[in-house]
Amino acid sequence: MNENDVIIIGSGPAGLTAAIYCARANLNPLVIEGLGAGGQLMNTTDVENYPGFPEGVQGPEMMELFKKQAERFGSRFVTGDATKVDFSSRPFRVWTDEEEQAARTVIVATGATPRGLGVTGEKEYAGRGVSYCATCDGFFFRDQEIVVVGGGDTAIEEALFLTRFGSRVSVVHRRDALRASKIMADRALANEKIEMVWDSVVEEVIGDGTRVGSIRLRNVKSDATSERPCAGFFVAIGHEPTTSLFRGVLAMDEQGYLKVGPGSATEIPGVFVAGDVHDHTYRQAVTAAGAGCKAAIDCERWLEAQG
Repeated sequence: MNENDVIIIGSGPAGLTAAIYCARANLNPLVIEGLGAGGQLMNTTDVENYPGFPEGVQGPEMMELFKKQAERFGSRFVTGDATKVDFSSRPFRVWTDEEEQAARTVIVATGATPRGLGVTGEKEYAGRGVSYCATCDGFFFRDQEIVVVGGGDTAIEEALFLTRFGSRVSVVHRRDALRASKIMADRALANEKIEMVWDSVVEEVIGDGTRVGSIRLRNVKSDATSERPCAGFFVAIGHEPTTSLFRGVLAMDEQGYLKVGPGSATEIPGVFVAGDVHDHTYRQAVTAAGAGCKAAIDCERWLEAQG
């Protein structure tokens, strides 16, 4: 069993940026890509806010470029998921379906996934009107009808942001009061561009085969159904960090996000964290890439200090 200088678990913007920096530092990183190789950007059609792409870029194309750059400097890749880790002794050990790997250091960049509603049409129109990120996609719905589903701070933040673009923003919530903090709720209720749709759930996303055109709603009290036109449908019911692998191994908050600090370090010396697996505030490709850079530099310095 070979001992690697560094194993990077995850291959979104955080993992691949970490791989570029580690490879350039001659650490010969091994990247365990995961079955969802490329991360959330693989489900994003147009990325228009990543610096260096003035015409925009397709999410999968951008991740392919990240990977090529990492490979150019000598990063190695294993397809498939990490299935088990052991950080209790050195070298650290990471298992995939195929084999067991050993490493002096590990960078965890397993990301997060947006929670979906699981309704008809949602997957079909993901990236074609269905979105999980207002900052990423709001711009595409200028002067159009937008619907946001959710009732917490995330949903209200997204709705307020989307008022900059949409002609109207409807917020669909299954109850008759918001779960969001009072200051956020008051702001939304006072905004003339936001319309609240209370006591309602989304039953179906309807489109013409290429784009979203409307959503079907059901009132939970009356059971009556209705259709609401929209070009953009934003699902804002939270994210799930991909951390089940590290339960009982690394410290996490009550939502399951990994705890870090100082820098990108965990409580286990030699184990570092990058990207959405700990960041539930920004969740952007550019911040994830920055976090991957930080983790790689922290990792390199730690190895150097160990001699």
